[in-house]
Amino acid sequence: MNWPLFSVIYSMAATVTVGMFMIGALVTGFNEIHHIQIAVAIGIVFSIPAGLFFTKKISSITGNEEGYEA
Repeated sequence: MNWPLFSVIYSMAATVTVGMFMIGALVTGFNEIHHIQIAVAIGIVFSIPAGLFFTKKISSITGNEEGYEA
């Protein structure tokens, strides 16, 4: 797997996913700190499969499925 590509995609996916869960928690009235921490943890966990999925898709499009070669 292309780890540099995964790290870039994971950082973007984690930011978006955590933001969505935090906004969802705040809008629904869960505005205490432990609710926000749970939303962040769930967002980080859910972004791992998304990062893996999109890394494999982009790697298959570019043809560089073996990994990073400098």
